Amino acid sequence: MMMKRTYIKDIKDKIGEEIKIAGWVDVRRDHGKLIFIDLRDMSGKIQTVALPNHKEARDAASKLRSEWVVEIVGKVNKRPEKMVNKDEVNGNVELEIMKVKILNEAVTPVFGINDDGREVNEETRLANRYLDLRRGRMQKNLRMRHEVMKFIRNYLSDNNFTEIETPLLTKSTPEGARDFVVPSRLYNGKFYALPQSPQQYKQLLMAGGMEKYFQIAKCLRDEDTRGDRQPEFTQLDLEMSFADQKDVMGLTEEMFIKAVKELYPQKKIQQIPFPIITYKEAMEKYDSDKPDLREDKNNPDLLAFCWVIDFPFFEKTEKGGWTFTHNPFSAPKPEYVEMLMRKEKIGEILTTQYDIALNGFEAGGGSVRNHKTEALQKVFEIMGFEKEKIWRDFGHMLRAFSSGAPPHGGIALGLDRVMMILQNEPNIREVIAFPKTGDARDPMMDSPSEISEEQIAELGIQIKKSANKSKI
Repeated sequence: MMMKRTYIKDIKDKIGEEIKIAGWVDVRRDHGKLIFIDLRDMSGKIQTVALPNHKEARDAASKLRSEWVVEIVGKVNKRPEKMVNKDEVNGNVELEIMKVKILNEAVTPVFGINDDGREVNEETRLANRYLDLRRGRMQKNLRMRHEVMKFIRNYLSDNNFTEIETPLLTKSTPEGARDFVVPSRLYNGKFYALPQSPQQYKQLLMAGGMEKYFQIAKCLRDEDTRGDRQPEFTQLDLEMSFADQKDVMGLTEEMFIKAVKELYPQKKIQQIPFPIITYKEAMEKYDSDKPDLREDKNNPDLLAFCWVIDFPFFEKTEKGGWTFTHNPFSAPKPEYVEMLMRKEKIGEILTTQYDIALNGFEAGGGSVRNHKTEALQKVFEIMGFEKEKIWRDFGHMLRAFSSGAPPHGGIALGLDRVMMILQNEPNIREVIAFPKTGDARDPMMDSPSEISEEQIAELGIQIKKSANKSKI
């Protein structure tokens, strides 16, 4: 019978047993007669030792180098009392090597794996991300991201939400940011768009009677480069039928409180319930619509949540027209509905938008939605859209609302940003497995990249190159 692999975290419970482990050589120390190999796997690290009386195993251990992948069979022994390291999980045991099997050799890493990597050039780290991910800090970040996502799924499922995937190939509509577009081979001259968010689909799900939806969704926006922004990012997206502002805010707040208590017990939420301030108050007092309310900004484990409400629905464009401040699908506050329908005092209309801020960052935002065709039409009319354009771009939404759509509202939370704060990281790239650089490149995959002439011809497009960028 083949010996089953033991994870390193479980070794402390197997003193006196012969076991098999597998992983990466973290550190090799040759002390002459004794060779020490620190081995790590996904669960932790263990010190192994090759003794002179196991000559074959010792000879094999002498060849090992950092990052080689090996399988070791050995006996779990208690460390001598003076060698116990109480700060390590396996600090009271070591593995006496009986047999070594080399599974794969490795070239010398371009940077060290044993430190936190903060001093390494980020371009180099991203170009070798498969190495960078081996360091303990990055492993912890991604595993805690998994734990948070698992908590969210369980919490929302327990509250009768259904997780539903929405399409990645959709229609380009004027929603705010610039779309990534995908040319169609079957329909030359036509294009899909990648979703900036699942906003329209989740509202269509409400029209479809699903009532409670959520999704951990990829969102894609072709925005100008910024240091802490990604062309693709992840958000928790949820929507509730027959819900008002208090319902969505209350559910979201409870989810954050329970997640912090369960997964980050070392952290303190400064104020519960979360304070609620108006947009006007936030701008006048803090000069920001995402104020940092921490009483002690030097405490990395202090979390200051707050809600910001009563946003203006519209703002002036550079050309003197009107555009939405957050989302064209938001509903005005009830007392402003008539002003919207009459298109009067547009700058004074307040929306049901609510944002949640955390330590000076926008953690998410949502609103109660317009669920009536006439009201949504008025929003686009105020923005200067002709009737034909409204129906061409948003006819599917208008028809869905006229079919008996319920009142509904929701929120989208930026998971990358939330994880950055919870993990005390300086930017969102540290909590994303394979992020892009600040200027939207992937140096590991060398993307974006050119495509072949055959692909271009199949798609029925032509590339015109300018001095600064390629244009389709």
